[in-house]
Amino acid sequence: MIQRREFDQNLEELRQLLREMGEHVEHALKESIISLQNLDVSRAKGVIAQDLKLNEMEEEVMDIGSRLIVTQQPVAKDLRRIIVAFKISSDLERMGDLAVDIAKVTLRLEGQTLLKPLIDIPKMAELVEVMVEESLQSYLDENTDLAYKMAKDDDEVDHLYSQTISELYSIVINHPDSLQQVMLLTLVGRYIERIADHATNIGESAVYLVTGHRPDLNQ
Repeated sequence: MIQRREFDQNLEELRQLLREMGEHVEHALKESIISLQNLDVSRAKGVIAQDLKLNEMEEEVMDIGSRLIVTQQPVAKDLRRIIVAFKISSDLERMGDLAVDIAKVTLRLEGQTLLKPLIDIPKMAELVEVMVEESLQSYLDENTDLAYKMAKDDDEVDHLYSQTISELYSIVINHPDSLQQVMLLTLVGRYIERIADHATNIGESAVYLVTGHRPDLNQ
């Protein structure tokens, strides 16, 4: 009985670590986009500096989960909980890396002026922030309906991404000297789209945790 209680406490610790990682990712994405909108180099450097904390939390998830597998030899859903924690922490860590990549674009644009105020890129980021939050909530609540609902938002992200690419290409046709900035902003759109893909991965993990089967929510 004591052993089971300790096991449950460790599982809850994994859940809380993943919750914190999700909050970190949402904050990093928000800050990186604000830094880009304002070409705020100081803010961008803050996003980059904070990434180490996310890496440390991922390592802690791996340590706790590995110890539980070795010492408790869990089976069935208990084992899935640990496997899912590993997968989600990996997705969240990659999201953090992508937020850092956006911040690094701000650094590369230092001293320049944006071709035009950013509109679709911040819209994409706001939608993806919601996806990250809902994907984590679907895992924490074991809510498969929320996972499927969240994944549908990825279609809107893809639409905004295509719209952004078309607009940026139009700019470079009329202003060939803008090529470098256009390419960097294109990368930002791609980074945001990739974060959305990782959010749908978390939704898939939530469904797998509940059902034992992993769907493809990126269709």
